[in-house]
Amino acid sequence: MAFNEGDFIEVEYTAWNDINNSVLSTTYEDVAKKENMYDEHIKYGRVLVVIGSNAVVKGLEKELKNMDVGGTKKFVLEPEEAFGNRDENLVKVMKLSDLKSHNINPYPGMRLNIDNTLVTIKSVGSGRVVVDANHPDAGKKIRYEVRVTKFLNEEKDKINALARTYDLSPTSIGIDGSTVEMYYDSSVKKDSDYFINKTSSLAAIFTYMKNVDKMVVKEEYVRERKDKVEKDKVNGSD
Repeated sequence: MAFNEGDFIEVEYTAWNDINNSVLSTTYEDVAKKENMYDEHIKYGRVLVVIGSNAVVKGLEKELKNMDVGGTKKFVLEPEEAFGNRDENLVKVMKLSDLKSHNINPYPGMRLNIDNTLVTIKSVGSGRVVVDANHPDAGKKIRYEVRVTKFLNEEKDKINALARTYDLSPTSIGIDGSTVEMYYDSSVKKDSDYFINKTSSLAAIFTYMKNVDKMVVKEEYVRERKDKVEKDKVNGSD
């Protein structure tokens, strides 16, 4: 089947630098560990792609449009279809003191957001820092192996996938016409990340689901009793 603009699909992939065969990114935990690039802060597994949202490079999206659920495809993208060609005008020199004044101690490879632009620290010298605003993979031919694992057709599945993109899983989702109700029970940790991710997920739902006009979020909080805390300590519970 061919996927159309606005379709929700889930994919798994690995991307390599086609020149030196090094792995650049992967959704597979075992591959990340094998390549010594495993990050405990990353949740590995299938990822959501909304066709036409520019969430992935244009060459990858072009290939995905013509794939089938369960299908796997291997292909190589030129820089123009991947992360673009390098632009040396995006390499700048900054004063080390400017970064130090913001309590930033730069080192080569460090990624920073400077004036709403992501940059990579290329080198740190005596009083000077070279920063590069090119994408880290700009100028590279990228080889992909991609598998489409699922096509999301149900509205609840789409909402849940968008929430999961921001590391959230609603306890339940209800839909009544153009109104969506999302419920998070007390088992969902309500820390600062939760509130940031909740706001981002709601914005994403409004952006990618044009039939949703209203969202209601219900949250459950339960008082933790002192006697229960003491009992848990005695029983060795965390």
